Amino acid sequence: MSPDDAGLTTGALARRLGVAPTTLRSWDRRYGIGPAVRADGRHRRWRPSDVAVLEAMCRLTSSGVPPADAARAARDTALPPSAEPAEPAGAAAGSRGAPAVPAPDGGDVRQECRGLARAAVRLDAPAVAERLEAAVERHGLAVAWQEVMVPTLHAVGRKWASSGDRYVEVEHLLSWQVSTALRRAPHAVVAGGREGGPGPVLLACVPGEQHSLPLEALNAGLLQLGVPTRMFGAAVPVEALTAAVRRLGPVAVVLWSQTRSTASLPLARHLADTRWGVTGARRAPTVVLGGSGWAGRPAPGLPRPKGLGDALTLLAGAHGQGAA
Repeated sequence: MSPDDAGLTTGALARRLGVAPTTLRSWDRRYGIGPAVRADGRHRRWRPSDVAVLEAMCRLTSSGVPPADAARAARDTALPPSAEPAEPAGAAAGSRGAPAVPAPDGGDVRQECRGLARAAVRLDAPAVAERLEAAVERHGLAVAWQEVMVPTLHAVGRKWASSGDRYVEVEHLLSWQVSTALRRAPHAVVAGGREGGPGPVLLACVPGEQHSLPLEALNAGLLQLGVPTRMFGAAVPVEALTAAVRRLGPVAVVLWSQTRSTASLPLARHLADTRWGVTGARRAPTVVLGGSGWAGRPAPGLPRPKGLGDALTLLAGAHGQGAA
């Protein structure tokens, strides 16, 4: 009997696929991407059919598909039609043509948030980085941002606010590590702009706004979908925003405002009215408002996504990616 007939060990398969053994065990435990049989009922032995599923999983995740979605697609491609699992309840609520992203187990996520916060309070940067990377791998970027990163940032912020300016260094370290994790998240190869095709998505905080992390999460999510972006970060001056729009001809401009004092509807309308191109074929960007600063301000024609997933769907559609 050849080794392949007997099944590969986890270590051998990890070397073959170029991933860590812990990644294979995590996929098995989290998504059910595991071997059909186990030697002695305990040790994993991966048969050719198991390997085919893992190879599909690796291809999908390396192209930027969130692990939960990649696991579902990899399993389905290996199942005969009669064995395909029924569509989970609530799947119709996802993006058109795209599988819904399952919510992680609440208790498990709370434990992840506590562990991440404890590492931040210890100022243990390597542990914080490791936990953030594991969260993105386990849940996908969008869910990791909404269910792990944001709640932990809020918890640390509340602790700082209630402790008389203590823990400022904790919040700064955690914010930097979250920013680093977002930039390191896997993303698709984004091709250069096509002549006459849609421009990139421009992402900028309004003048006076310093909170750029939500925009960084959106930027990372768009890159995973293969949507080209131009990220300008915090507190972009009006003149610079206007110049960038005229130079780039973006398909959309996302303006982030965290507080009411920075939200400027005149600025948003000014950018929405900016035109470029030859006479008879002039274009203007879709201006998207992000952040709580815009709350309670009627803005017809200026969409306000409800969250990261909503923003990704809107902007991918604006760029012609459909249900990417």
